[in-house]
Amino acid sequence: MEHKLFIDGQWKASGEWMEVRNKYSGAVIGAVAIARRADVEEAIAAAERSAPAMADLPAHRRSGVLARAAALLVEQREDFARTIAAEAGKALKFARAEVDRAISTFTIAAEEAKRMHGETVPLDAIPSGEGYFGYWTRRPVGVIAAISPFNFPLNLVAHKVAPALAAGNTLVLKPASTTPLSAVKLCALLQEAGLPDGAINLVVGPGGTVGEWLVTDPRVAKVTFTGSPPVGEHILSVAGIKKVTLELGNNSPVIVAPDADLDYVARRCALGAYYNSGQVCISVQRIYGQKEVYEPLTEKFIQASQAMVVGDPLDERVDVGPMIDGREAERIEGWVKEAQAGGASVLTGGRREGAVYYPTVLAGVTPEMKVVAEETFAPVASLIAYDAFEDALRLADQTQFGLQVGVFTRDIDRVFQAVRRLNFGGVIINDTPVFRADHMPYGGNRRSGLGREGVRYAMEDMTNIQMVAIRLNT
Repeated sequence: MEHKLFIDGQWKASGEWMEVRNKYSGAVIGAVAIARRADVEEAIAAAERSAPAMADLPAHRRSGVLARAAALLVEQREDFARTIAAEAGKALKFARAEVDRAISTFTIAAEEAKRMHGETVPLDAIPSGEGYFGYWTRRPVGVIAAISPFNFPLNLVAHKVAPALAAGNTLVLKPASTTPLSAVKLCALLQEAGLPDGAINLVVGPGGTVGEWLVTDPRVAKVTFTGSPPVGEHILSVAGIKKVTLELGNNSPVIVAPDADLDYVARRCALGAYYNSGQVCISVQRIYGQKEVYEPLTEKFIQASQAMVVGDPLDERVDVGPMIDGREAERIEGWVKEAQAGGASVLTGGRREGAVYYPTVLAGVTPEMKVVAEETFAPVASLIAYDAFEDALRLADQTQFGLQVGVFTRDIDRVFQAVRRLNFGGVIINDTPVFRADHMPYGGNRRSGLGREGVRYAMEDMTNIQMVAIRLNT
């Protein structure tokens, strides 16, 4: 089936088409039009024309559109889930969970659309403000370029689209070229929900062309991007004077104290390391176990890893499907072999079949190895022993990233020690870094990015404060 671009409320085709394949079977499941420069220009122009009307749309009407979108997602849940499983290779059970999260994201946005407001400012708190009344309010920035990744082709799109619309902005959306079908379906759904023409526009194509045209255009007031640090750095270097939100990943650590429930830790870490084939920016990657519990933790984690069912993501029994393509599977295969050459051992897994890489546990790793220092973005986790809790905190924090970290302990002193010591955007206690509620502030420190997602917090970044000072008659 062919899918066109969505511009100014119309489905339009350009000159070339891009095949979209089932990531497990390789079968073609659709084709999407590739945007030309003229298409991107037209999409930005449509968003710019629609921006004043969208900004003036009453909050209750914006809320109504978003609530209807959530309701339509409920009705179309299975269709969206199967689309995600096919185009992203995500196990169907987790694809359904992603649709459920997107429903929550749009529901939260519908609520937050009615709660966006400013506050008064006591200008007469200083002598120069005497005789003035002041308040500030928020107004939408205008046109937003939203560039989303392949690993959550619906909910990470929702985390850009829903708050942008709730705040009264318009968008040009560029989904990942490998997984555009969920975004196509979402645009059709939003049109059905009553979103005004031009409020959302969809263009598809490579980041080096379509993405570049978007982020460098002066009519775009904000860029929201999820992807790799090198691309994020490039966006900052070329975007010009505009707001930029970047979510750039992690090499997520987990610290296991000796008082933790090891059976629970092993199950949660296996799920956190391998769901979506580890292609999650908060996927469990580095597991630090205290020496007295390291061996039983290792044994339990290996068992939990081996219990994961690998295969066709559309099979209800499967936990782990393929990676996004064969090149990514070959990349992580090379990283693991490199670690082995440096002295690391593979305790389970370590094998590839096409685009499928089996859940892999490593031991004997060192901090400079890629599987530790970089973001693996693959179903690979490393077990590392530590002596004192302070050593684990130091090792976990010894990273260029800073998105989320997990700490398992029953000791409240250790909890607050970890919160004080760890420089991460999120510190998750007694669960893995994979935990995310869609209304919480979510984002990273250091090279993990700039700004925060989570509907309310994204809306703040998608608006500008406008100060009003009124001189009173005296």
